Amino acid sequence: MSLRLLHFSILPSAGLARVATALGKYEWLLFLHMTGAFLFLGAAVASLIFTVAAQRYERPSEIALILRLQSYVIPAFAIGGLLLLVFGLWLVDDAGFSYTDGWVIAALVLFILSNVAGAVGGKRAEPARELAERLAPENDAPNTELKARMRDPAMLALDYGAALLGFAVLVLMIWKPGAGG
Repeated sequence: MSLRLLHFSILPSAGLARVATALGKYEWLLFLHMTGAFLFLGAAVASLIFTVAAQRYERPSEIALILRLQSYVIPAFAIGGLLLLVFGLWLVDDAGFSYTDGWVIAALVLFILSNVAGAVGGKRAEPARELAERLAPENDAPNTELKARMRDPAMLALDYGAALLGFAVLVLMIWKPGAGG
């Protein structure tokens, strides 16, 4: 993309049609794929932030609030994951790579594992949220069972693992080991 096209693409008077025609198919596929990546990984980071934040509080009402907020990132996971997968696979074809390239297969496997780990970790967090919501109106005092559920090693390993696997996919997308060039 030339500097001239970039310059006109950021001006409001240039119009969306002019910007759309200035970019080729590859650029649009890449833009949509990267949008999915930002949504997916942003949701992973936000989810981890909510998990860490919930562990720092004592009162069940505070923990319940944070864990409910965490549920709002689920649509970003879904939309981001869909964009990432669909446009990523389309890019593999459009850019002349093969679906059997090692980095493509590894990225798909890691992406699937990231999704599974995140879903299982999220399911393991539900009882903690439900307990926090039940305890909040009762007396809203710190509870050892709730604290233990918030520090469940399996849940934390799955949550952190899901995020790390997602970032490993990002590394493969940038590095493309074995792709040459």
